[in-house]
Amino acid sequence: MSLQTMMWLGFGAIILVMFVIDLGVFSRKSHEIRFREALTWTIVWVSLALAFNVWIYFEMGSTKALEFFTGYLIEQSLSVDNLFVFIMIFSYFHITKVHQPKILKWGIIGALIMRAIFIMTGIELIERFHWIIYLFGGILVVTGFKMAFGGDEKIDPEKNFLIRLVRKFVPVTKRVRDDRFFINKGGIRAATPLFLTLVMIESSDLIFAVDSIPAVLAVSHDPFIVYTSNVFAIMGLRSLYYLLSNVMEMFVYLKLGVSIILVYVGAKMLLVDVYQIPIIFSLGTIVGVLAISILISVTIGNRRAKAAHRA
Repeated sequence: MSLQTMMWLGFGAIILVMFVIDLGVFSRKSHEIRFREALTWTIVWVSLALAFNVWIYFEMGSTKALEFFTGYLIEQSLSVDNLFVFIMIFSYFHITKVHQPKILKWGIIGALIMRAIFIMTGIELIERFHWIIYLFGGILVVTGFKMAFGGDEKIDPEKNFLIRLVRKFVPVTKRVRDDRFFINKGGIRAATPLFLTLVMIESSDLIFAVDSIPAVLAVSHDPFIVYTSNVFAIMGLRSLYYLLSNVMEMFVYLKLGVSIILVYVGAKMLLVDVYQIPIIFSLGTIVGVLAISILISVTIGNRRAKAAHRA
């Protein structure tokens, strides 16, 4: 058995077991995820990702380990930005915290499938058509500038193509019925607002993948490294959402930090034939930008909270 096959099998076994435990056993019934539970699962997924990174180090070498860790950090930082979108979507459809975990669970399953398709397609395109890397780099640079100077992000589900498609062919109820995506209404199969929310979550992740996949491909073209770093970040996204959802307003400069990372990674791709930026430098840059943006955000957030309390 080759090393690559062994690594894939080991990764598959880990994710399958954790998938059953996290999304199957503990999330079998709809319930509100409290801070303590979210913190526990966030620690579990981060620790598992770091342990997996150590395994990569011993089995595949330091370069692959650095690529995995850098890709994981990029995906995590971009995922945090995506949490703002999740909050707006849940608010728009009036989805309570009790029903949010089920939507996020199925959203994660859809994201894992989409990422696999996007990653394999992206790697194949780069290998066949080298100029594609410049297109990906340009997309990241433009997206980074738009994120930095485009103002607050807004969503309008009624203009979403998939939402309009669902409404056109499937009756939709106005109220949430238990935690079901579909119900029988007068002998007709009808979708509930939970299903519309899931469609919106999946479509937002589709758009999100257009940025995140090229960003990770700037770090590595190894399908194993790119996909595993993505999966570990995505699997921990649900618990991270509940951990940060009540304090997201504190991270006012995190979005700016993410935009800087996107521009940097995009520039790295554009310069690929001129100068190969060392992976250790990229890792240091990403860690530094994230640390500074979080530190400034928390400092300003605490000042605003104290000022509001005094007022």
